[in-house]
Amino acid sequence: MTDISGPLVIESVGAVCVLTLSHSPSRNALSEAMLAALLTAIDDVASRDDVKVIVLAAHGPAFCSGHDLKQLTTRRSDPDNGRAYYAAVMTRCAELMQAIVRCPKPVIAALEGVATAAGCQLVATCDLAVAGGDAKFATPGVNIGLFCSTPMVALTRNLSRKRAMEMLLLGEQMDARAALDFGLVNRVVTAGRARTEALEMAEAIASKSAVTVAIGKRAFYAQIEMPLADAYAHAADVMVRNMIERDAVEGIGAFIEKRPPQWEK
Repeated sequence: MTDISGPLVIESVGAVCVLTLSHSPSRNALSEAMLAALLTAIDDVASRDDVKVIVLAAHGPAFCSGHDLKQLTTRRSDPDNGRAYYAAVMTRCAELMQAIVRCPKPVIAALEGVATAAGCQLVATCDLAVAGGDAKFATPGVNIGLFCSTPMVALTRNLSRKRAMEMLLLGEQMDARAALDFGLVNRVVTAGRARTEALEMAEAIASKSAVTVAIGKRAFYAQIEMPLADAYAHAADVMVRNMIERDAVEGIGAFIEKRPPQWEK
């Protein structure tokens, strides 16, 4: 099943939902319409039992060019010079990034072409990322007088401090191999194969217990911001609650009995 919601194409591939950014004229910028479409789609998929994994892809030569600067610039003539509008857009973008993290389904970015500024933020926010060999990345805001402050939030939670500062302060474009080295993406594949590789990863994840994956994703993001002792206490509590879940009982039993597990969902 394929659906078109504004600048977004929504497609079902088995237990995987593919969300494809599809507004090449703006290089798939995070316009008001794109942000709204992505937020609606993520929130919808989060509650669907038939979907276990989300793949985020794009049409055209750019994965995502970041915020729509042309759209933002048109509001400079507002009485407040656009301040209220800019605040609303940044808040909306932050809501999208948090919705991806909050979503119980793993989200995999499959990118070809260029991901810049908030486009890099989108890649860094996804749980996993696969890049085609020709992909390029940059947070070039510093070059035009607009530091990539909101992309910085996602970058500093994925990269080391020195790597993140290198991207943010230099604003230089880097290739897929460098992105792999930096920790921005998980895998680099032959150009044109990112979507295929991401779908293969998604199908592998979809074969696991959806309940267990959701528990694990939620716990991962909760503990990562905690002090060490608190993180261990939280993780131990999650393990205890997970142990009494039906799928854990089934999975451990299947392992002991040397048979395939039968997941609840």
